[in-house]
Amino acid sequence: MKILIVEDEERLASFLFRGLKAEGYFCDVASDGEKALQACLSGDYELVILDRMLPKKDGMYVLTKIKEKKPETKVLMLTALDDTEDRILGLRSGADDYLGKPFDFEELLARIEALSRRFSQHAEDLLKSGDVVMDVDQRLVWKNNIVVKMTQMEFDLLRYFLTNQGKVLSREKILSRVWSNSEDPMTNIVDVYIRRIRVKLNDDGSFIETVRGVGYRVSNSDQR
Repeated sequence: MKILIVEDEERLASFLFRGLKAEGYFCDVASDGEKALQACLSGDYELVILDRMLPKKDGMYVLTKIKEKKPETKVLMLTALDDTEDRILGLRSGADDYLGKPFDFEELLARIEALSRRFSQHAEDLLKSGDVVMDVDQRLVWKNNIVVKMTQMEFDLLRYFLTNQGKVLSREKILSRVWSNSEDPMTNIVDVYIRRIRVKLNDDGSFIETVRGVGYRVSNSDQR
Protein backbone atom coordinates (compact mmCIF):
# COMPACT_ATOMS: atom_id res chain seq x y z
CA MET A 1 0.00 0.00 0.00
CA LYS A 2 1.28 3.46 -0.94
CA ILE A 3 0.68 6.04 1.80
CA LEU A 4 0.95 9.83 1.87
CA ILE A 5 1.64 11.21 5.37
CA VAL A 6 0.43 14.79 5.76
CA GLU A 7 1.79 16.19 9.01
CA ASP A 8 3.41 19.56 9.77
CA GLU A 9 4.92 18.41 13.07
CA GLU A 10 8.36 17.27 11.89
CA ARG A 11 9.08 14.79 14.71
CA LEU A 12 5.73 13.05 14.34
CA ALA A 13 6.02 12.97 10.55
CA SER A 14 9.49 11.41 10.81
CA PHE A 15 8.26 8.88 13.38
CA LEU A 16 5.34 7.83 11.16
CA PHE A 17 7.53 7.65 8.07
CA ARG A 18 10.15 5.44 9.73
CA GLY A 19 7.60 3.26 11.52
CA LEU A 20 5.41 2.62 8.49
CA LYS A 21 8.41 2.04 6.23
CA ALA A 22 9.66 -0.58 8.70
CA GLU A 23 6.25 -2.28 8.38
CA GLY A 24 6.73 -2.55 4.60
CA TYR A 25 4.64 0.42 3.46
CA PHE A 26 5.82 2.82 0.75
CA CYS A 27 5.49 6.35 2.17
CA ASP A 28 5.88 9.98 1.19
CA VAL A 29 5.55 13.02 3.47
CA ALA A 30 3.90 16.42 2.87
CA SER A 31 4.30 19.15 5.49
CA ASP A 32 1.40 21.43 4.58
CA GLY A 33 -1.98 21.40 2.84
CA GLU A 34 -0.78 22.75 -0.49
CA LYS A 35 2.01 20.17 -0.82
CA ALA A 36 -0.45 17.47 0.21
CA LEU A 37 -2.89 18.33 -2.57
CA GLN A 38 -0.13 18.55 -5.18
CA ALA A 39 1.27 15.17 -4.14
CA CYS A 40 -2.07 13.42 -3.84
CA LEU A 41 -3.54 14.65 -7.11
CA SER A 42 -0.39 13.88 -9.09
CA GLY A 43 0.43 10.61 -7.32
CA ASP A 44 -1.26 7.25 -6.89
CA TYR A 45 -1.81 6.84 -3.14
CA GLU A 46 -4.21 4.29 -1.69
CA LEU A 47 -4.21 5.99 1.72
CA VAL A 48 -3.64 9.51 3.02
CA ILE A 49 -2.90 9.99 6.72
CA LEU A 50 -4.07 13.57 7.10
CA ASP A 51 -3.56 15.91 10.04
CA ARG A 52 -6.61 18.04 10.81
CA MET A 53 -4.67 21.26 11.53
CA LEU A 54 -2.27 22.21 8.73
CA PRO A 55 -0.56 25.37 7.47
CA LYS A 56 -1.53 26.94 4.10
CA LYS A 57 -4.52 24.65 3.48
CA ASP A 58 -6.63 23.30 6.34
CA GLY A 59 -6.95 19.53 6.70
CA MET A 60 -10.71 19.63 6.17
CA TYR A 61 -10.23 21.56 2.90
CA VAL A 62 -7.62 19.03 1.76
CA LEU A 63 -9.97 16.16 2.64
CA THR A 64 -12.80 17.68 0.61
CA LYS A 65 -10.59 18.17 -2.45
CA ILE A 66 -9.15 14.65 -2.27
CA LYS A 67 -12.61 13.11 -2.11
CA GLU A 68 -13.78 15.37 -4.93
CA LYS A 69 -10.91 14.51 -7.29
CA LYS A 70 -9.93 11.01 -6.14
CA PRO A 71 -12.88 9.55 -4.22
CA GLU A 72 -11.39 6.04 -4.20
CA THR A 73 -8.47 7.23 -2.02
CA LYS A 74 -8.88 6.33 1.67
CA VAL A 75 -8.28 9.12 4.21
CA LEU A 76 -7.39 8.60 7.87
CA MET A 77 -7.66 11.87 9.79
CA LEU A 78 -5.40 12.66 12.76
CA THR A 79 -6.64 15.28 15.17
CA ALA A 80 -5.74 16.80 18.51
CA LEU A 81 -9.17 18.44 18.64
CA ASP A 82 -11.39 16.84 21.26
CA ASP A 83 -14.53 17.90 19.45
CA THR A 84 -17.26 15.43 18.48
CA GLU A 85 -18.85 17.88 16.03
CA ASP A 86 -15.51 18.29 14.23
CA ARG A 87 -15.18 14.52 13.84
CA ILE A 88 -18.74 14.25 12.56
CA LEU A 89 -18.00 16.99 10.02
CA GLY A 90 -14.88 15.14 8.87
CA LEU A 91 -16.70 11.83 8.50
CA ARG A 92 -19.52 13.50 6.58
CA SER A 93 -16.93 15.17 4.35
CA GLY A 94 -15.58 11.77 3.37
CA ALA A 95 -12.98 10.77 5.99
CA ASP A 96 -12.80 6.98 6.21
CA ASP A 97 -11.53 6.94 9.79
CA TYR A 98 -10.45 9.25 12.63
CA LEU A 99 -7.66 8.85 15.18
CA GLY A 100 -7.12 11.24 18.07
CA LYS A 101 -3.71 12.49 19.17
CA PRO A 102 -1.80 11.20 21.05
CA PHE A 103 -2.25 7.67 19.71
CA ASP A 104 -0.60 4.28 20.01
CA PHE A 105 1.33 3.24 16.89
CA GLU A 106 -0.13 -0.28 17.08
CA GLU A 107 -3.63 1.18 16.93
CA LEU A 108 -2.64 3.22 13.88
CA LEU A 109 -1.36 0.05 12.21
CA ALA A 110 -4.60 -1.78 13.01
CA ARG A 111 -6.65 1.00 11.47
CA ILE A 112 -4.44 1.09 8.36
CA GLU A 113 -4.84 -2.69 7.96
CA ALA A 114 -8.62 -2.35 8.24
CA LEU A 115 -8.66 0.41 5.61
CA SER A 116 -6.40 -1.69 3.39
CA ARG A 117 -8.92 -4.53 3.47
CA ARG A 118 -11.69 -2.09 2.63
CA PHE A 119 -9.60 -0.72 -0.25
CA SER A 120 -9.08 -4.24 -1.65
CA GLN A 121 -12.78 -5.01 -1.41
CA HIS A 122 -13.65 -1.66 -3.00
CA ALA A 123 -11.18 -2.22 -5.84
CA GLU A 124 -13.19 -5.28 -6.87
CA ASP A 125 -16.15 -2.95 -7.49
CA LEU A 126 -14.16 -0.69 -9.84
CA LEU A 127 -14.30 -1.12 -13.60
CA LYS A 128 -11.67 0.74 -15.65
CA SER A 129 -10.89 1.34 -19.28
CA GLY A 130 -8.38 4.04 -20.15
CA ASP A 131 -9.29 7.21 -18.26
CA VAL A 132 -12.85 6.05 -17.54
CA VAL A 133 -13.52 4.54 -14.10
CA MET A 134 -16.80 3.13 -12.80
CA ASP A 135 -17.65 2.37 -9.18
CA VAL A 136 -20.33 -0.30 -9.48
CA ASP A 137 -21.26 -0.21 -5.80
CA GLN A 138 -21.61 3.58 -5.55
CA ARG A 139 -22.95 3.88 -9.14
CA LEU A 140 -20.47 6.61 -10.04
CA VAL A 141 -18.47 7.26 -13.21
CA TRP A 142 -15.33 9.38 -13.60
CA LYS A 143 -13.34 10.48 -16.61
CA ASN A 144 -9.93 11.99 -15.89
CA ASN A 145 -10.95 12.02 -12.18
CA ILE A 146 -14.00 14.20 -12.93
CA VAL A 147 -17.43 12.81 -12.04
CA VAL A 148 -19.69 12.21 -15.05
CA LYS A 149 -23.39 12.23 -14.19
CA MET A 150 -25.38 9.45 -15.83
CA THR A 151 -28.94 8.20 -15.76
CA GLN A 152 -29.66 4.69 -14.51
CA MET A 153 -29.94 3.27 -18.04
CA GLU A 154 -26.79 5.05 -19.26
CA PHE A 155 -24.91 3.64 -16.27
CA ASP A 156 -26.21 0.10 -16.89
CA LEU A 157 -25.29 0.26 -20.57
CA LEU A 158 -21.78 1.54 -19.88
CA ARG A 159 -21.36 -1.10 -17.18
CA TYR A 160 -22.26 -3.81 -19.70
CA PHE A 161 -19.56 -2.52 -22.06
CA LEU A 162 -16.93 -2.29 -19.31
CA THR A 163 -17.60 -5.83 -18.09
CA ASN A 164 -17.22 -7.09 -21.67
CA GLN A 165 -14.16 -5.15 -22.78
CA GLY A 166 -12.72 -6.33 -26.08
CA LYS A 167 -15.94 -8.07 -27.14
CA VAL A 168 -18.10 -6.87 -30.02
CA LEU A 169 -21.66 -6.59 -28.70
CA SER A 170 -24.55 -6.68 -31.13
CA ARG A 171 -27.55 -4.41 -30.70
CA GLU A 172 -29.70 -7.50 -30.13
CA LYS A 173 -27.47 -8.76 -27.32
CA ILE A 174 -27.35 -5.30 -25.71
CA LEU A 175 -31.14 -5.05 -25.84
CA SER A 176 -31.47 -8.48 -24.28
CA ARG A 177 -29.00 -7.87 -21.44
CA VAL A 178 -29.59 -4.18 -20.62
CA TRP A 179 -33.25 -3.73 -21.52
CA SER A 180 -34.26 -7.37 -20.88
CA ASN A 181 -36.09 -7.66 -24.21
CA SER A 182 -38.64 -5.07 -23.12
CA GLU A 183 -38.04 -3.04 -26.28
CA ASP A 184 -39.04 -3.66 -29.90
CA PRO A 185 -36.11 -5.43 -31.66
CA MET A 186 -36.30 -2.83 -34.43
CA THR A 187 -35.88 0.11 -32.04
CA ASN A 188 -32.88 2.43 -32.28
CA ILE A 189 -32.77 2.97 -28.50
CA VAL A 190 -29.31 1.38 -28.21
CA ASP A 191 -27.85 3.86 -30.70
CA VAL A 192 -29.60 6.74 -28.92
CA TYR A 193 -28.13 5.84 -25.54
CA ILE A 194 -24.66 5.25 -26.96
CA ARG A 195 -24.75 8.74 -28.48
CA ARG A 196 -25.72 10.14 -25.07
CA ILE A 197 -22.86 8.34 -23.34
CA ARG A 198 -20.39 9.47 -26.00
CA VAL A 199 -21.43 13.09 -25.49
CA LYS A 200 -21.03 12.83 -21.72
CA LEU A 201 -17.60 11.17 -22.03
CA ASN A 202 -16.53 13.53 -24.81
CA ASP A 203 -15.95 10.40 -26.89
CA ASP A 204 -15.31 10.77 -30.62
CA GLY A 205 -15.96 7.08 -31.20
CA SER A 206 -12.54 5.87 -30.09
CA PHE A 207 -13.79 4.72 -26.68
CA ILE A 208 -17.09 3.08 -27.64
CA GLU A 209 -16.15 1.87 -31.10
CA THR A 210 -18.68 1.21 -33.84
CA VAL A 211 -18.07 -2.13 -35.59
CA ARG A 212 -19.93 -1.72 -38.87
CA GLY A 213 -22.66 -4.24 -39.50
CA VAL A 214 -22.10 -5.93 -36.15
CA GLY A 215 -22.44 -3.63 -33.13
CA TYR A 216 -20.24 -1.81 -30.64
CA ARG A 217 -17.13 -2.48 -28.58
CA VAL A 218 -15.07 -0.97 -25.78
CA SER A 219 -11.49 -2.15 -26.26
CA ASN A 220 -9.33 -3.40 -23.41
CA SER A 221 -7.28 -0.62 -21.80
CA ASP A 222 -3.99 -2.13 -22.96
CA GLN A 223 -5.22 -2.36 -26.55
CA ARG A 224 -5.67 1.42 -26.90
